[in-house]
Amino acid sequence: MSTVLPESPEPTAPGSTATPATTEAPRTGPTALESAAHAVDAAGLPADFAYLELGEVAELLRSGRTTSRALTEAMLARIDRLDPQLRSYTTVMRESALAAADRADQEIARGGYRGALHGVPIAVKDLFFTVDAPTGAGMTVYKDFRPEFDATVVARLRAAGAVILGKLTMTEGALSQHHPDLLTPVNPWDADTWTGVSSSGSGVAAAAGLAFATLGTDTGGSIRTPSAQNAVTGLKPTWGLVSRYGAFDLAPSLDHIGPMCRSARDAAIVLSVIAGPDVNDPTVEPRPVPAYEELVLDRVPTVGVAPALMGYFDEATRAVVANTAAVARGLGWNVVDVELPDFVSANADWPLLVGVEVAHAHRDTYPARKDEYASVLTGRIEDGLRATAVEYQAAMERRRAFTGRMHALFAGIDILLLPGVGEASPTWAEIDAATADPADSRLRSLPVAPIDNANLPSLTLPAGWTDGGTPLGVQFVGGPWSEQLLLAAGHAFQQVTDFHRKHPSLG
Repeated sequence: MSTVLPESPEPTAPGSTATPATTEAPRTGPTALESAAHAVDAAGLPADFAYLELGEVAELLRSGRTTSRALTEAMLARIDRLDPQLRSYTTVMRESALAAADRADQEIARGGYRGALHGVPIAVKDLFFTVDAPTGAGMTVYKDFRPEFDATVVARLRAAGAVILGKLTMTEGALSQHHPDLLTPVNPWDADTWTGVSSSGSGVAAAAGLAFATLGTDTGGSIRTPSAQNAVTGLKPTWGLVSRYGAFDLAPSLDHIGPMCRSARDAAIVLSVIAGPDVNDPTVEPRPVPAYEELVLDRVPTVGVAPALMGYFDEATRAVVANTAAVARGLGWNVVDVELPDFVSANADWPLLVGVEVAHAHRDTYPARKDEYASVLTGRIEDGLRATAVEYQAAMERRRAFTGRMHALFAGIDILLLPGVGEASPTWAEIDAATADPADSRLRSLPVAPIDNANLPSLTLPAGWTDGGTPLGVQFVGGPWSEQLLLAAGHAFQQVTDFHRKHPSLG
């Protein structure tokens, strides 16, 4: 599979503002909102409203050019029209969304504007507790579960004035396979192409313009692979930055919560709302929340590329990473080769680490309700139950050593550049075939699962296309608590490329 990429640019001097020749369309023209401003409907919405970035939507609402009610009704109509085919929503919360939109309009009209999410329709993965809708976690076991409280991240989104449109489809228990009795979302770029692992509905909804932002979770790549597969921007924060209270566990020491959006700027806006200490989650670090949305690089970043690891990947995957490195050089960034800790061994340890934790997480329903579980989740739980304490302790020691070496790596670089998926835009047929070949599955997770083992932050960015027109993504991985740098670097990359501004043709 080849990759449609522009030619590499000539390097520019550090600090240069020259636009690299790799980009398809430098951001010198009007924004989406400006270009569509002449074609608004009676509700003040441009024809391409569904693909506006959060800042653009916020300005429409803040200025009174449209209302949250009009925006929410338009988005619900779009969901009604497109989602029967795309299947990104498991529950549409129509009544509560419209009620929240009306409240937002009243508050904004009274001068009580809360910020960039006020009145904006968004959606969340169906493992976050919501008092006004079931929370099923992709499982038939929990299909009728009605939480008595909101997850902390949901409560914070509501407090910011966001309108929650509904709950998004996901794999069973947030592992790797959709339950056969429940919905499997469809990639809006190509129905035969994989949607990525558990935050699959979040990636599809964001890509298809069925929400202005979504929330996902990532234990072994579940924000990053759906972001790469669907051409959206997804952030997996440092473990301990975002509260996990009120979210179903897969493997708590590996679970991360983060935004999946149009752009790095959008991800920064959402992260600013959901991050920070929580009395209900003592694992969250008591750190102040930076102004992520300022998006200013305070230094010329050094980007590490790992030639030895890249040798594991196909030509198209290597090409998209090389092209991104060329864009980085064109921005004046330093690009250097690095030697990584043992990613192959860290990736091989991930199933055992997850298996033990997922067995514990499901102790109340497994094996008591084993017949309601599908094969992949069952297999992972059984692997965890069979693991000995000695085996698990050995894997934990290797995990700690790998984490220490990864932290040391970031003493010499600011960003590690990796593929978003270990295989260029795999199809569903390839994914199904890999079920019988664990080595194939491990290759696909090679650039993502080890980053979870080390609990490091990673920003996934749309960065190219296969010759079939399906998306390719890359990761900007950083040291602990480097989200501000990663988001600023991602924003700089997106200012000189337009990959994140391409959208699927959905009619």
